[in-house]
Amino acid sequence: MKLSEIKKHLANAETIDFKLPSGAYVPQHFHVTEIGLVTRHFIDCGGTERLEKAVNFQLFDANDFDHRLKSAKLIKIIALSEEKLGIGDLEIEVEYQSETISKYGLHYNGKEFQLVPKYTACLAADKCGIPPDKKKMQLAEVGESKQSNCAPGSGCC
Repeated sequence: MKLSEIKKHLANAETIDFKLPSGAYVPQHFHVTEIGLVTRHFIDCGGTERLEKAVNFQLFDANDFDHRLKSAKLIKIIALSEEKLGIGDLEIEVEYQSETISKYGLHYNGKEFQLVPKYTACLAADKCGIPPDKKKMQLAEVGESKQSNCAPGSGCC
């Protein structure tokens, strides 16, 4: 989700709820402790230089049980971050403490914000020798194929 999208959703939201991939919710008394511009300048394992930028929201669950962040307040925090840091309309990453600091992508389902898992991947699989994923088929589909050119000794099996 981009920064412009969260602002649009917040403008119409009565409450702000973040749902974790497990189905649990970030406690309602969470704080947004930072909004930042994160820049990653790196070289992947294939030698390609890369530059990535994202907006980072850090959610923090404190013992401040009387706290409840309102949409209007978060919109003001976002506006201040845009002004002071020169943040553009970038993708949002969300940091939240679990066993360690976890990073999530962000989606909105019309009711609540969903923290979606992020995964690592090889960015230069073609240069690293990592084979592409094989097409998965059901065994029944293979037997039904009428255009199979597989014959003993052909090397296809």
